[in-house]
Amino acid sequence: MKDHIVLTPYQQIIRDLSERLVKAQQPIRLLDAIKWDSATQEYFFKHKFKKLPPIDQAYYQQNPLSYDITKKNEEFYDIERDIRHHLGQFSPVGNMMQRMCREYREVVRMIAARGKPEFSKISQELFGSSEDAFFIGNPSLKDLAEMISAALVNLKDHTLTENDKKIYTSEQAVVNLQARMAKYFHTATRNVKVKISDGIIADAAAGADSIKIRSGMMFSERDLRVLEVHEGWVHMGTTLNGMAQPICTFLSKGTPSASITQEGLAIITEIFTFASYPGRLRRLTNRITAIHMAEKGASFIDVFKFFLEQGMNEEVAYNNTTRVYRGSTPDGSPFTKDLCYSKGFVLIYNYIRLAVQRGVPSRIPLLFTGKTTLEDLRTISDLVEEGIIVPPKFLPPQFRDLAALTAWMCYSLFLNRLNLEKIAVDYKDVL
Repeated sequence: MKDHIVLTPYQQIIRDLSERLVKAQQPIRLLDAIKWDSATQEYFFKHKFKKLPPIDQAYYQQNPLSYDITKKNEEFYDIERDIRHHLGQFSPVGNMMQRMCREYREVVRMIAARGKPEFSKISQELFGSSEDAFFIGNPSLKDLAEMISAALVNLKDHTLTENDKKIYTSEQAVVNLQARMAKYFHTATRNVKVKISDGIIADAAAGADSIKIRSGMMFSERDLRVLEVHEGWVHMGTTLNGMAQPICTFLSKGTPSASITQEGLAIITEIFTFASYPGRLRRLTNRITAIHMAEKGASFIDVFKFFLEQGMNEEVAYNNTTRVYRGSTPDGSPFTKDLCYSKGFVLIYNYIRLAVQRGVPSRIPLLFTGKTTLEDLRTISDLVEEGIIVPPKFLPPQFRDLAALTAWMCYSLFLNRLNLEKIAVDYKDVL
């Protein structure tokens, strides 16, 4: 439908450059490039978890890329140069696309470094480290994990209900989620498909046009609610909103910085819809702890044992450990992408609070415009007013009507000033 819109010459230039960027990134599949095969798991289990999986630089070379690293880098350099030539050095939309070009070059460089120490260093540049502070003098992601983990200890088994029973097979989950997606995206120009997949580590993952459910899994009603909100409302929603852009088509594709914003947005939507639960938070904080362990020199076996200690079975512990070391080696530094969930949550929560405090809550829904980044939200707001970007069509109810959300944030601004330790002293006879 967007192809029939008549664009001005200026808009057409942006659209053409945007389409070149979208096309250039298409063959780059980071997770496919760093995945481990089933033989690796068989080896680890065969040796009773006492020998590291046989992964080295040579292993990754057996998984050839569909593109030439040097040529792909040159392609992004050429696009970045043409953006400056046609839009100027200080064009807001041009700066967004130029940053994307630079990030994609870093992703390509990281893929080229599979199995080398440089891989994790680039990962930390793109996705962050467990020791990154949110701003000067404040706690790090590692501290966040420790704080939440300590609180979760006191909640063990106290919040379990019938909704936590694993009663749905992967096939039943597909049917259930397909119905939910059809209802939420009933006005979409294309159907959102839910299907079984054997090629993913996570329980589920959203692609360009479908949600994949890992085969052989069991799901609870609570699990399905999280998948509906996280993979459906947010990830598929922002994909479809990005694909609906008539000019800035690049908003349908996400860079690493967009991953931080998008995963954080998905987690905060889980919280706002009351879909999340202590077990979910435990998984997220365990990932931070595992990455921190690997950053401090822990091996694959060390982290695997950590996950076992958290009550996971051997296969689940293996899959979670693989998420930490994929792209690296079993005795190397980690792949830090799983920090995006908690890091993005904190950054977006603070953004929403400040947007309410400063009287610009109308910018909050623009997070769903496509695969956005926080750094671009002000620019996106200006481009919406200019008509270069269209507002998001698919929005969770909590972001479509901001009344309740802004009320929550107004209280939050005050509550965050209270000292919980001092309050605990006053409440000692109450709790």
